[in-house]
Amino acid sequence: MPEPYDVITLGRMGVDLYPLEIGVPLARVETFGKFLGGSPANVAVAAARLGRRTALISRTGQDPFGAYLHEELRRFGVDDRWVTPVREYPTPVTFCEVFPPDDFPLYFYRQPRAPDLEIHPPELDLDAVADARIFWMTGTGLSAEPSCSATMAALRARSANAGRTTGPAGAPRTATVFDLDWRPMFWDGGEDSTQAPARYREALAHATVAVGNVDECAIATGEREPYAAARALLAAGVELAVVKQGPAGVLAVHRDGATADVPPLPVEVVNGLGAGDAFGGALCHGLLAKWPLDRIVRYANAAGALVASRLACSSAMPFPDEVEQALAAGAVTAAPGAVEGPRAPQEPGAGAAAGPCAPKGRLHAAAGPDGPADPSATADPGPGSPDGTAPGAPAGDGPGSPAGPGRRGAGGSGAGP
Repeated sequence: MPEPYDVITLGRMGVDLYPLEIGVPLARVETFGKFLGGSPANVAVAAARLGRRTALISRTGQDPFGAYLHEELRRFGVDDRWVTPVREYPTPVTFCEVFPPDDFPLYFYRQPRAPDLEIHPPELDLDAVADARIFWMTGTGLSAEPSCSATMAALRARSANAGRTTGPAGAPRTATVFDLDWRPMFWDGGEDSTQAPARYREALAHATVAVGNVDECAIATGEREPYAAARALLAAGVELAVVKQGPAGVLAVHRDGATADVPPLPVEVVNGLGAGDAFGGALCHGLLAKWPLDRIVRYANAAGALVASRLACSSAMPFPDEVEQALAAGAVTAAPGAVEGPRAPQEPGAGAAAGPCAPKGRLHAAAGPDGPADPSATADPGPGSPDGTAPGAPAGDGPGSPAGPGRRGAGGSGAGP
């Protein structure tokens, strides 16, 4: 029997073209960086950076950008065997603007249709999904067919084998995580979608962990007050509810009565996109390590704060030693510098301290099958939910940038594509 993966994520992936100039409107930006993006992809990278064996299930266009994404996944140590091409559609591209500390508009180009929504149930390796110690899916995967049916098939495979053990030592599975990831532009009806609440409720019945900000919790449960939202998520079937509250920090409530209400870790924000994905990867790491709930949330908050202090997302995901240093320091300061070169994955680390806050990213998408055109659409990006990506190291002011980093707390709900 093959060794099961620590983490398998399912869903969105694309190329992020992010400005290397801070505080400059997109119309005037002259230099961009190209990065792997997409929330599930970023979560897989974040967990791999912490020493976990990860894989992604997604699709790309059959084009040079698709080839680039495969190269990046391999470089980051993420298994790409289940990332397949779709000949009919191009690989999605996302642009952003960077206005610290809390304004990061996103522009999605997923027309005429995103390949990652073309995941079909028969293409899934349901044995691998069922055996994975953690399976991570997102709300965007429920927004259109055949992706919705594939996502539900994977969740049912997990539920049908709930008592299954994995690995040679018979270690029990750890979690099935639902990243609520509410992107109204990807749904028919947008903010007024009638499908989303029903599909979220159906998915929650199969998940053991739910992660979302207050807007996402409202879509899933109708509740916005953090404790009420957490109770509603538990009532919907999960064992652990994680509610991201932005500058107020993160609330986590377990069915066994354990509660962690963790304040944000102070951070000089450069780019809030991707902080939530770093939080998600670190959350998986802590769950796999079976740490106490408070320690898991503090560690995840620190990981998110580190990414918020950098211009990049996927390539900015922290290593264990960096998270430990942030926890010990009790704050994160944006370091001046350019793009960080790749480092080899390290062994998982441990830690406990404070956490990241959630800058909002204004989301925009042109009209197409993935959703209506709505340039004014806005959403508070959720955990690991967005996937921004830019150069992989701490970054200060970019070339020609009039504005520098802004200081604030960072809690586990950064935005991203």
